[in-house]
Amino acid sequence: MRTQMQKAEIFRALHERPGAFIIPNPWDAGTAKLLGAMGFEALATTSLGLANMLGSATVTTAAIIENCRIIAEASELPVSVDLENGGADDPQTAAEAIRLAAEAGAVGGSIEDASGDARRPIYDFALAVERVQAAVEAARSLPIPFTLTARAENLLYGRNDLDDTIGRLQGFEAAGADVLYAPGVRDLPTIRTVVSAVKKPFNLVMGFADPTLTLEQLSAAGVKRISVGGALSRVALAAFLRCAREMKDNGSFTYVRKMTPIKDLREAFASVTPP
Repeated sequence: MRTQMQKAEIFRALHERPGAFIIPNPWDAGTAKLLGAMGFEALATTSLGLANMLGSATVTTAAIIENCRIIAEASELPVSVDLENGGADDPQTAAEAIRLAAEAGAVGGSIEDASGDARRPIYDFALAVERVQAAVEAARSLPIPFTLTARAENLLYGRNDLDDTIGRLQGFEAAGADVLYAPGVRDLPTIRTVVSAVKKPFNLVMGFADPTLTLEQLSAAGVKRISVGGALSRVALAAFLRCAREMKDNGSFTYVRKMTPIKDLREAFASVTPP
């Protein structure tokens, strides 16, 4: 079993080598193990996938940390955790989530400028930067090289101001963030504009981007890391609902023809079970 330090060093190296890499988003031990068996190199948790698993519209920071612990313990791969806003407006309180994530086995994590308050969904710029600064300080105090991602959430909350989004990313970069992230950037020209405006590695989430884009295209555009957020969870639930509707509406069960063989699942789980 790899140590946390080894995972942290591997994760850093993925961001430093040429080209982009895909970091898919499992939501439990089983999906983490399946992704590991397929040969992915790192994993990122998804708060949306966790909420879907728990049957809730929102999740607490405590639930996020526990989910991180389960996934990190289930996998040999580096794990980065989606910490949402850290569970608090106050920078120092939010930054505590970084320490908790590392204790749970994560080697990276993200802090965002979405407040969770529908009245003022995005933190003011100065506070957003202060929060990233506190998270950076927390990350640097750890005994491992923790990779901190800072997220600008404008585009997910109807604030379609690309200049402001880029300004926020640049502010987060200056505050010391290791990776920058602006969910909602969709097309290749906009992606190029954002990537060219910053010097740190950029994470693109495909759950909100043009789905026809490829790893090769995104790598050529300068994207370093490609995640999918809650997309895998939502696709899995779409299949679940199709099967349930067939039973409920038609009284039929033809969906069983598409089941993954039990043997394949058991072999995949066995191949990545930590000793």
